[in-house]
Amino acid sequence: MVDEESLVSFVAGGGRLSAPDNVTPRYRGELMRLMAIFVDSEMAGASGFADCINLAPGLKERIVATRIVLEKFDHARKVLELMEQFGAHTDQYVGAHPWASRLDRSANLGTRRIGDDMRLNVFHYPINGWVDSVVMNLLMGQATVVQLDELSRSSYQPLADTLAEILPVERRHAELGEDGLRAALEKGHDRIDAQASVNYWYPRVADTFGRSSSDHYEQHRRYGLRQKSREDLLALWQGSVHPILEGFGLSVPDLVTGSAGQAPQRVLA
Repeated sequence: MVDEESLVSFVAGGGRLSAPDNVTPRYRGELMRLMAIFVDSEMAGASGFADCINLAPGLKERIVATRIVLEKFDHARKVLELMEQFGAHTDQYVGAHPWASRLDRSANLGTRRIGDDMRLNVFHYPINGWVDSVVMNLLMGQATVVQLDELSRSSYQPLADTLAEILPVERRHAELGEDGLRAALEKGHDRIDAQASVNYWYPRVADTFGRSSSDHYEQHRRYGLRQKSREDLLALWQGSVHPILEGFGLSVPDLVTGSAGQAPQRVLA
């Protein structure tokens, strides 16, 4: 089995790992954690959005929402198959957690973990109506694009390849959120209500980029699993969503350190 020093030297030189036998136990732990966060977030995101299908205002929107749910479950399946190669017991994974469960709308988790799954905290918060769902999908969709783009360059080639395949579909999901918000506003939806949804989701999505001082980030960088800092990734996301919100005549909320002034939560990458 490869040792730590050799692995770090290999990936620092641009090397890519291709199979479970090529990694060290510590690398495996960080890689499995990344994959579990992605799978659990897709499972929870899809399950929560499924409840919004019947909130959609028309048949076209319901078909689009159904397709998003289907594709997110499929993305979870693809990465779960990679986890299975490392010995993860995936047969009962779908039924292992209450993926559709949500907290009260007023809840604010900060960095506090709840439950047994690894979903990002943003997927513990409930959606309040159709427009709220498309705002969340727009903001979180763009965050997912930024983070998957980073992970698609990771040193574990099977994961990089899988996420590169998933990335354009997730990009389309973000665009559909934008389309949904545009359609609602053009049909006269209350802009104040839409702004309230932006104010609610913006800091919670920003939290998914994590802490600058994260020990996991240092390990990810050392192992070549990611390179960009939390600040870099957050700036990329803001560069994407700010023009969109401003184009809709919506204000960009002031971003404090985490939701409601609390420290940010764990990071997908």
